[in-house]
Amino acid sequence: MTDVFNNYKIGILGGGQLGRMLIKTGMNLGLDFKAMDPDKEAPIKKYIHDFTPGKLTDYKSVLEWGKDCNLITIEIENVNTEALKELEKQGKTVYPQPHIIELIKDKSEQKKFYKNNGIPTAPFELVENKKDVEALKTKIPFVNKLAREGYDGRGVQIIITAKDLAKAFDAPGIVEELIPFEKEISVLVARGVQGETKTFPVVEMVFHPEHNLVEYLFAPAEISLEIEKKAQEIAIDVINKLDMIGLLAVEMFVTKEGEVLVNEVAPRPHNSGHQTIEANVTSQYEQHLRAILGLPLGDTTALISSAMVNLLGEDGYQGPAKYEGLGEVMKENGVHVHLYGKAETRPFRKMGHVTITDSNTQELKRKANFVKNTLKVIA
Repeated sequence: MTDVFNNYKIGILGGGQLGRMLIKTGMNLGLDFKAMDPDKEAPIKKYIHDFTPGKLTDYKSVLEWGKDCNLITIEIENVNTEALKELEKQGKTVYPQPHIIELIKDKSEQKKFYKNNGIPTAPFELVENKKDVEALKTKIPFVNKLAREGYDGRGVQIIITAKDLAKAFDAPGIVEELIPFEKEISVLVARGVQGETKTFPVVEMVFHPEHNLVEYLFAPAEISLEIEKKAQEIAIDVINKLDMIGLLAVEMFVTKEGEVLVNEVAPRPHNSGHQTIEANVTSQYEQHLRAILGLPLGDTTALISSAMVNLLGEDGYQGPAKYEGLGEVMKENGVHVHLYGKAETRPFRKMGHVTITDSNTQELKRKANFVKNTLKVIA
């Protein structure tokens, strides 16, 4: 595929931080990109000449935008898959494949796929509305998830008592058994055009207790070799059974009994892989490009232990973003700050992330907590 870079345009649906980092990586390969995003000032815009403001779920907009692309990929699942299917018929390459995006963006379909394919996951029931959720009150505690359009912790309600049923969604979704897990982990797995697969080392995630957002993560995860092997085998099994091309993030629970259960997946670069830019031989962004371009997959070996802290807009602040404590954290060795260029902050909006690298685990955790407590996004 030596001529792939000549007169070859890659389209990215979505213009957020994931697309921005994908383009930055693609620059090293001399790749030509275009992108579309509903935000006229999307983070990707500063790094690309061919940017189109547009609604990602609109059939005509996506179809027209994609006509001069050779290859189309995504940085968000909520896109018009019918337009992508039509672009495929017109000879465009779309990775991940539209029918897979369609399946994954619906959590009900995701869960049915796991059940039908023997992939371990928490027991669940499908619901159509709030009344269906309330009818399952004898199964409390459980988790109520919207089938569609949930992201960054939105679309998830944890129901602990009957009073919490007031928070249930009046829309199609799932009710899932609340798993008393010991750890939440993630495995990034890539699959190339020829079916080659490679996993990244397992990472351990710590979520915000109220907003279901990843606050920080550590890599490698503090788990046994047996659990690590099991998690990586499950991730490979999922991407192979999907027959998907590209990068897949597989989020999982580890139970106290040592079970590994798939929570959900994302068919694109993911929050749980930001640290690979500094900490691994090949970053998740480069691996995604390698996979969808039909190039050999890269070495995923971790060069050093790492942590990642999400920079979220502070609660109570909305307006032009200011970064308090930036100079203090940048004095620390092994601290790598990534700001996404979003002009406006609001509570819990992802404004950036910080990767921390250190060969000493205790020092790594100290630095991660220092960053988390020192660098604040305010207005």
